[in-house]
Amino acid sequence: MLRHEFQPGRLVVGVFLTAAGVAYAGDAGGWWDTEWFAVIPVMVAGLFLAGVTAGLTRAIRRRRGTPESRQEPSRLETQ
Repeated sequence: MLRHEFQPGRLVVGVFLTAAGVAYAGDAGGWWDTEWFAVIPVMVAGLFLAGVTAGLTRAIRRRRGTPESRQEPSRLETQ
């Protein structure tokens, strides 16, 4: 049983952050040279793809009517 909802947008961001970290770690280790600005396009692409992924995930969950996407009525409506 899952303890929390799976959010694939966060997974995408994590992959791109890990790639940026590997690029800088390789530079620090002397394996290759990474320019300081090289990670900017990687991060912009990662954030863009994460946003698209999160939007698609939300649209799919709203269409299917899963419990995570349902909104609870506010307290004012129930009184």
